[in-house]
Amino acid sequence: MFDDENRGTILYVEDDPNNRTLIRRVLMAEGYQVEEAFDAKMALEKLKTIQPNLILMDINMPEMDGYTLTSLIRQIPNMSAVPIIALTANVMRGDRERSLEAGCDGYIQKPIDIDTITTQIERFLKRES
Repeated sequence: MFDDENRGTILYVEDDPNNRTLIRRVLMAEGYQVEEAFDAKMALEKLKTIQPNLILMDINMPEMDGYTLTSLIRQIPNMSAVPIIALTANVMRGDRERSLEAGCDGYIQKPIDIDTITTQIERFLKRES
């Protein structure tokens, strides 16, 4: 599925530019191609032209939250099987379940541990291959 040089494409939907920079650097260093969207509208536009292997989804975004965006993405025919991982600081009881109910395949709590995020992503990619 992937070679050593290209481990796949990840769409990272995140409104915070500092988080996008950090995660992009970590993932690119591991061989992933990273596409970024700073809001839901941009993410939906990108999905018209790219087919990511995985989507990292910030939950708390202005205008449209990650739960709503995930539900919309799940309605796009060629996106139904793409793993979507919620990235969120929401750690209250029920937040994980709400992410899964919205259509996310997994949940990674913020602040993101850059030492383990690629391992977590790889688990979801292997599940889908």
